[in-house]
Amino acid sequence: MLSLGTSLTNQNAAAVLRDGLSRVAQGETQVDCAALEQVDSSAVAVLLAWQRAAAARQGTLALQGVPPQLAELALLYGVDSLLGLAQAASHRH
Repeated sequence: MLSLGTSLTNQNAAAVLRDGLSRVAQGETQVDCAALEQVDSSAVAVLLAWQRAAAARQGTLALQGVPPQLAELALLYGVDSLLGLAQAASHRH
């Protein structure tokens, strides 16, 4: 499982993106987001890139422990369903 740290913002997005793409290329599709405390739109972009990479391998990224602020950003940008978050978000409302 690919575990994210406490922050995924524009400050570290490039490094996190590269590491994750490498892991997805090796077949990793589980992402643990539980430790995330700081996110911005870069987090959504990184997860979308990983999702595309997983799809290219006929896989699907599975996000676990998604913090509310990340789910809300994905919803705001209209990509919650692409990240598999639409159903989880509908349970909160």
